[in-house]
Parts: sequence; C-alpha cells; structure tokens
Amino acid sequence: MRILIIASGNSLQLSPFVKEQAESLIKQGLSIDFFLIKGKGLFGYLKNYFLLIKKIRYEEYDLIHAHYGLSGLLATMQLSVPVVITFHGSDVNMKKNYIFSRIASRLSNTNIFVHQSLSEKLKIYRNPPNIIPCGFDNNLFYPIPKDKAREILKWEKSKRYIVFSSSFDNKIKNVQLAWSATSEINNCDLIELKGYEKEQINLILNAADLLLVTSLSETGPIIVKEALACNCPIISTNVGDVQKLIRNVQNCYISSYNPEDIKKRINIVFMKNKRTNGEQAIKNFNLENIANKVIEVYQNILNNFS
Repeated sequence: MRILIIASGNSLQLSPFVKEQAESLIKQGLSIDFFLIKGKGLFGYLKNYFLLIKKIRYEEYDLIHAHYGLSGLLATMQLSVPVVITFHGSDVNMKKNYIFSRIASRLSNTNIFVHQSLSEKLKIYRNPPNIIPCGFDNNLFYPIPKDKAREILKWEKSKRYIVFSSSFDNKIKNVQLAWSATSEINNCDLIELKGYEKEQINLILNAADLLLVTSLSETGPIIVKEALACNCPIISTNVGDVQKLIRNVQNCYISSYNPEDIKKRINIVFMKNKRTNGEQAIKNFNLENIANKVIEVYQNILNNFS
C-alpha cells in the first residue's frame, strides 16, 4: 500500500505526531511519501494545488492521508486518489478554520478524529466515526527509577519538580494558572517543556514529581500519554480525553481552574510520594496499535473505492 501524506510544511520540521505516525506505518510495511504545503491560510494552501496534481500524476498512490482540515481541503480538490483526513482539534475548534474543515470532511472519502468531540462539532454522523488518538512511542517513554533519572539530569534529590505540559509562551496551555498554583510552594521548580529531545523528556518525566496540565483546551495531549508511560503522576484540568485516560490510574487527578484547588492536589501528590500505574493503563495507545487502526481505515476506504 502506497500512501501520500499531506501536511503543513511551514515549520522547520514536520509535526512530531505526524512524523511518528508515518514512521510507525512504515514499520508495518507501508510505503509512505510526503507532500508538505508551503503557505498559510486558505489561499496559501490552494497555491499548492498544481504542485499536488503534478506529484500524483507522476507517482502512483493508493491513498492520500491529509492531516488537518486545510490540508484535507486541498487533497479533496483532486479526484483520482481517495482521501482520508485526520482532524486534530485546532482545525475544528478555531472559528477561522471550522468552515474549511467542515467542507473538507464532506468531500473526503472518510475522516479520522483524534477525539469524539471533533466529529460531533463537524456533525459527522457516520456510524461509528473513526476515533483514533495520536499514539506515543513506548520505545522512548518507559519507567526509570526517579533517583536514577535525577542523577542523569543532575537534579537535586530533595527538591520538588513539576513539569509544565508545554512551553510557557503557548497561550492555550495557560501557564498563568500554573504559576499561580505553584508560586507559593517551597523548594519547587516549574519545568518548561521547550527545546528538549524525546529522550530527554522521558528522563524529565521520570525524574519529576508530577506533570501539570492547566490548558484551556485540548483534544488528546500526547504529553499526558507519555507521562503515563513513565508512571508520572498527573494533575490536569478537564480537557480532551485526559479524564478518560487517568480514570483508573492511581495518584492522578482532574482539577478545576482554581489555583487553590490545583495547589491542594499538588500537595496530595507530594505527600503520597508515589509513582502511578500509568504504564499499564496506556499500553493500548502505543504507536504500533494506533498504526494498525489507521491501516484498517485505509483498507476499508480502498475496499469501497475499488
């Protein structure tokens, strides 16, 4: 099976979750090629139309898999290759993107949603919708003894370390709430996840006392899955699928947006001073299992298209 993946190429590198999923599909024996879009906004994307037509004219693909609504809209403007679109959240939740995503969802052969709410917002009533969250790499994220991880990172053994879920400048992650909840906790550092390689993040999650998610909106934050794979305690606002993921996991909590509520739960985690059973709870979300679900969607499209 030969797949063309269409995604934004405006960043210096491909989105990590798109890249990881593509690599996992290759490991399952699929042939993967990329068409990276240069340009922003509707007209910026549509300027890539003739380049796309040229690529599929001279290359033979069984299927196109577009990530995000605008990429999907571009993909559906050709009619020779069936199209599946994965909707990730901002393409549906942001007002400026919604209409383009809704149009693309009707023109594609089928859709994948990383969260159930996205299919509901786009009013997709195919039964059942393809709900396939982004996976995590269990070869990179796994439990390590906390003391060992701290020794490698040269962190103090007696200090408290809280990992913030993203970079501080990402507004949707709501770092102001995290600062409000942690500023008065003695001997405690809030760690910004910015500029680290995955191997380093694995060490950080294993060395930390907990992961703190204060986001205003999410669909399925991969960092939560990665933290669970490391048995790292989690405190999170009720966003995306976090509540579902941690439902049966010890020492993980859903909080309100009240900083005092978050602080109270942080102190509970500190007092317990225990890791979680997250590794077992998250095992079905590894990249291999997610890749197999995506391949099943591909096969269903091709069976109906032929």
